[in-house]
Amino acid sequence: MSGSSATGLACAGAAPTLRLAEFAAGLTGAALPNDIKQRLGELFLDYLRVASIGAEMPWSEWARAYVEHLGGQGRSVVLFRPERCDAVRAAFLNATYAGSIDADDTHVGSMLHPGAIVFSAALAIADETGASGKDFVAAVAAGYEAMIRIGLSLQPTHFQRGFQSTATCGGFGAAVAAARLQFAGEEAAHRIAASIGLVASFAGGLTQFYRSGSTVKRIHAARAAENGVAAALLARHGFTGPQDILEGANGFARAYADAADLDIITHGLGREFLLREVTVKGHACSARVQAAVEGLIDLCRQYRIDPDAITDIFIGIPAVILGRLTIPRPIDVQAAQMSLPHSAALAVALAAKADDGFALSVADYAASLADPRVKKIEARVRCAVDPQVEAATTAESVPARIVIKLRNGVVHDAFVPAPRGSPSRPFTRADHVARFRRELGKRLDHKACDELVAIAENLADLDQVARISDIVGGAARPKLPG
Repeated sequence: MSGSSATGLACAGAAPTLRLAEFAAGLTGAALPNDIKQRLGELFLDYLRVASIGAEMPWSEWARAYVEHLGGQGRSVVLFRPERCDAVRAAFLNATYAGSIDADDTHVGSMLHPGAIVFSAALAIADETGASGKDFVAAVAAGYEAMIRIGLSLQPTHFQRGFQSTATCGGFGAAVAAARLQFAGEEAAHRIAASIGLVASFAGGLTQFYRSGSTVKRIHAARAAENGVAAALLARHGFTGPQDILEGANGFARAYADAADLDIITHGLGREFLLREVTVKGHACSARVQAAVEGLIDLCRQYRIDPDAITDIFIGIPAVILGRLTIPRPIDVQAAQMSLPHSAALAVALAAKADDGFALSVADYAASLADPRVKKIEARVRCAVDPQVEAATTAESVPARIVIKLRNGVVHDAFVPAPRGSPSRPFTRADHVARFRRELGKRLDHKACDELVAIAENLADLDQVARISDIVGGAARPKLPG
């Protein structure tokens, strides 16, 4: 590979920015492999499921108030609301819903959440352009690939420098998806590249929230979706961005990482779809702590472990999460969702009431912060780098080793190679449908749920994506009596 030794920037192949744009411009729904089309349908159901939960959070109300304050009208759907707005603000709101509760899909290796951003951007522009299902799935697939590949090429130094790649790299996924739905013909690739070049200058997202708390991460995905759609619209109206923005001497990779392998962006592009590596989460916490959470719940249920009988909980982890996801005693809900010691304690505390469909929720985390029982358990949790866990960690999932010691001397242990929902342990289609119906059934009648499930069976067959917007726009939770 060639590149600068001072920065660790490596790129031996074709210019990645333009190659990525050419891939997006040439991708068609008809040419997508069948398993990718099926996967996109499942991911879309999960996107709607998570957005339905997220729409009820207090920060989503703040986001709605912010958008109303800005004003503006348009044709793009706001999920579960009757009013429409412009594409930029619709993408922001919908990605706030779907990307704010840490339950949305994730790509572990690139350390980002693509679905909340890419689907929100594509829906917003699809409503404006009257896009077909074939164009929609092509745009979404291209957005996922762009976002994942760029993020993967920069890690781990991007994260180690303090950036959250959902926010920084997410705009690329949104821009590619939005631009793919707007531009066609001979100039499409250059217009998509211009959109990529533009959105790079909007990128931002820092991880100080891990240590200091705050609610800023709740809108990291939203800002990325908003920026990507804005970049594509700016390109439509004449603005341009550098078409070598990823690899350039003053480009994104050099500015945002200490080392980068940009060949990852183009290797197998169009033949190998990295969206196959996406994990669908079971719990509303970091993807990299899910295996530990599941292992603890399973052990506590299997052996009917009384939390008060536990003297020590050891969790073996990979080095990459040490110091970021192992911070104990979180100061707010967001920090709690990113804390392995706290998540482990919460899992142990709630294991006795966990059924087969149990999932840690934002509400569970909110209640846990002042729960003396959770704090007592957390004081017994130890996290350390484990060689077997380190060796088994991949770009697709993070395993965990768990050892629980009891007061009577009994020891229970487990090695969890990957959490449910990860590529090696995927949810079945029946699982996705059941999870979707469990949540959307609170908003929609059976007929509407049936129609969305049928649409997701093959999104590419849809005549107009606007049909989805017609179903989910204005769908509100029924008010509880009293």
